[in-house]
Amino acid sequence: MTTQLSEVRSLVDVAVEDFLSTAASKLDLIASDLAPVAAELIAFGRGGKRIRPMFAYCGWLAAGRSADDASTVIRAVSALELVQISALVHDDIIDESDSRRGRPSVHRQFARLHNERRWRGDADKFGTASAILIGDLALILADAMLADAGLSPDTHSRVRRAFDQMRLEVMAGQYLDVLEQADPGSGESALQSALRVARLKSASYTVARPLDIGASIAQADDDVHGALREFGLHVGVAFQLRDDILGVFGDPATTGKPAGDDLREGKRTALIAIAQKRLTAPSDRALLERIGAADLRPDEIESLRTRLTECGAVAEVETMIETDVRVAHDAIELASLTDDGRAGLTQLADAATARTH
Repeated sequence: MTTQLSEVRSLVDVAVEDFLSTAASKLDLIASDLAPVAAELIAFGRGGKRIRPMFAYCGWLAAGRSADDASTVIRAVSALELVQISALVHDDIIDESDSRRGRPSVHRQFARLHNERRWRGDADKFGTASAILIGDLALILADAMLADAGLSPDTHSRVRRAFDQMRLEVMAGQYLDVLEQADPGSGESALQSALRVARLKSASYTVARPLDIGASIAQADDDVHGALREFGLHVGVAFQLRDDILGVFGDPATTGKPAGDDLREGKRTALIAIAQKRLTAPSDRALLERIGAADLRPDEIESLRTRLTECGAVAEVETMIETDVRVAHDAIELASLTDDGRAGLTQLADAATARTH
């Protein structure tokens, strides 16, 4: 199964590259000034782990009753990568992130372009406006890629419902994430809010809905859809919890983000919510208040890392991850899935929740 998933990832790489190259040619026919936009879309499309298309593919494989050939499935699920481009470009604007995947974020890239060409006006404003439009363009192209995949009208209609629901949920989760940073809860309410965001912004978007899309292509029955959704929600939450840990402790060389980036951005994750319950000393409370400060110092980041570990918050999140992964595996153990599909799902779940970047 390892080889097969590796091949799927390579096929998704090719599908995304080909589609974006075609889109770039269309942009060039509109105006040569759009060349930087096309180049950035193609460059951004070359990054990423392709986790969403691979989960969707495994959902299709696990259902085992597809009338479509694999090439059609690959083209359809690759559209998820264009949604991901849109989400990441917009997310970097919201978080005011300077980098993504080891290179400048899109709004920083276009601000630099403005400066290099000595254009009029504010470079940062130009960069932000350009990135918003590029993110919107990627979302438009995601629709086009799905429509051009070659699915039958009935299958496309089923898939489109799951596709639209996924986008609705991730946008809802994104807003709730922004809201949580503006109006943070405390204690148990903070943890529940963080987990609600994790379910919408990560679990549904990253795993559950892609599985639903793959199963819809395969015309799966309700029992298979139910098992895959249960699996997907638990793996997705575990994926986000792992991301919460990496956002604080991840190595910039592997994550492509600055050290302690989530602390600097003030993200109210489950990890931080648990720490808020456990760290009650005045000195700890003062340190927690510094989360999200624009001038958060490297020594404060290191102190926060130390206290998050010492208070047991990291260990508690690790336990939550283990529990979610175990429940997810149980959800597909007795379901009527193909052996290859089940093996692929297990492999992806373990890789997504034990990753280092």
